[in-house]
Amino acid sequence: MDAKIGQFFESIGNFFGNGDQIPWCDPDTISGLEREVAEAASASEEQKSECIMRLSWALVHSRRPEDVQRGIAMVEASLAKTSTSPLAKREKIYLLAVGYYRSGDFSRSRQLVEQCLEIAPDWRQALSLKKHVEDRIARDGVIGIGITATAVGLLVGGIAAAMSRKK
Repeated sequence: MDAKIGQFFESIGNFFGNGDQIPWCDPDTISGLEREVAEAASASEEQKSECIMRLSWALVHSRRPEDVQRGIAMVEASLAKTSTSPLAKREKIYLLAVGYYRSGDFSRSRQLVEQCLEIAPDWRQALSLKKHVEDRIARDGVIGIGITATAVGLLVGGIAAAMSRKK
């Protein structure tokens, strides 16, 4: 019985929590990668590009919304500038999808994940992110319905109370 109650509360926690398995990146790592990008300014174009991609990865995996937005901007600029191989394009689109997921734009994230899966239909990371995005969209829909139902209930209750006072 205790195990069932524990599972119940765990499922509620997972429903309202952020139960995804997407890694986070700490500010120290981001600072180190920013220094690496600055030092690579005099390096070859390929080396600069690799440093920028590592920094972009770290930024979209940050807990700080401003870092995530910076990462999205960097990946979008990188994607627009170069005509890359399908594999590199897939990686950049995936990073954008993670960034939009982290920033709460789940519909845009889902669109980008679908683009990744067009390039590589069996890519596990993209399939996993797609599941997380769809779960969040469904969860947000359920929460929205609950909030709406509560608001309607309060409104109807208020009207009923006002009507009973008039009588």
